[in-house]
Amino acid sequence: MMKDKALEELFLAQKPHFSDNADFIASLTKRMDAVEYLKQHQEATIRRYKMMMVVAFMVGIISGAVSIGYVLSTPADEPLFTFQVQTGFLLWLAENSRLIAATGLSLLMTLGVISIISNVQDIQHMRACLKA
Repeated sequence: MMKDKALEELFLAQKPHFSDNADFIASLTKRMDAVEYLKQHQEATIRRYKMMMVVAFMVGIISGAVSIGYVLSTPADEPLFTFQVQTGFLLWLAENSRLIAATGLSLLMTLGVISIISNVQDIQHMRACLKA
């Protein structure tokens, strides 16, 4: 309670002085333009983030569907590749080759789509910079 009273008294004691001179108006206009620029930049950034979230969601759905289709279309009893060695890591790799291949396929598809989208955005950014 004491701090609130002290803060209230501090704010009441301050009396800002505004002048009508051109320097104050120019400074105020410059600050308002800077605030407007930051607001527009923040809105554009938020729109871009929302679009990237939608794209990431769609890439996940598409790559998941393709991976599931691939895994379901291949024979379940036969591994994708085999080794003549039946011990250790190579045996585990042969047993889980279908899952590893599906995961790798999903990752490659996601990387490809993200790189395509990144390239398109870079091109659009370059066009916007050239127009300005």
